[in-house]
Amino acid sequence: MKLVFAGLGVMGWPMAGHLLKAGLAVTGYNRSHDKAQAWAETHGAPIETDFERAVSNSDILVLCVGNDNDVRGLVTRAVSVMPSGGLIIDHTTTSAKLARELFETCASKGVEFVDAPVSGGQAGAVNGQLSIMVGGSTNAVERAQIVFKFYAKSVTHIGEAGAGQLAKMANQIAIAGAVQGVAEALHFTKSAGLDSALVFDAISKGAAGSWQMENRWASMAADKYDFGFAVDWMRKDLGIALDEARSNGAHLSVAALVDQFYSEVQAIGGKRWDTSSLHARLEARRTKS
Repeated sequence: MKLVFAGLGVMGWPMAGHLLKAGLAVTGYNRSHDKAQAWAETHGAPIETDFERAVSNSDILVLCVGNDNDVRGLVTRAVSVMPSGGLIIDHTTTSAKLARELFETCASKGVEFVDAPVSGGQAGAVNGQLSIMVGGSTNAVERAQIVFKFYAKSVTHIGEAGAGQLAKMANQIAIAGAVQGVAEALHFTKSAGLDSALVFDAISKGAAGSWQMENRWASMAADKYDFGFAVDWMRKDLGIALDEARSNGAHLSVAALVDQFYSEVQAIGGKRWDTSSLHARLEARRTKS
């Protein structure tokens, strides 16, 4: 079985690495050849500069790229040369509309497609502990398990094509509210003159506890944001969710507000900061006042 892994960025780099360590035959591809070359040298693995040539000899194509346009472009190119019976797994966070479109495009060429966005961030990718939400046919999802099992701690088949992306939207909506809650709690603690370590040691053990609190309050308190999931990407994801909500009638008032807050973080230079930088926005306001 031959695989092509396209998109060797913060997430794709370690994910593809796990597949190699498992003994799978993986060829890397990245739009930026320098990054692909660095990945190849690190892992002692082959890369390909010609996407069509790589995919024409593959059984499975795994994508972890940037946005809807990136995914549409690569899938369109792939199905023109990929052997019938192939499988495309898309780990990119995209719109559900695109996932449904590409499912149909692939089906017309005898290729299976699953939308499989992930949650767990860079640490989850590095440690092979990602949560994967999957949309697609039962057969395709079962085939994809041979890839998923090497970097996932959980895999949930949500439903038909696009369902994985809808679940990822719910994930990002929940994260946005949770991060803002932790940021405000820390901001309040500082404003009240309390010992942040004592406060968070106490409240993290109760009903307020969360992954975001456990993993982010200390770095927030230290004003460290040069890691993790970038604000630019979170705004992209929230934009997708808000657009979907306009179609299905969901009311996302908190998500919309937090999206606005992230625009303010971008304005103060935090485009590539971790999403926990919502706290930096609050501290900047406190300093001004």
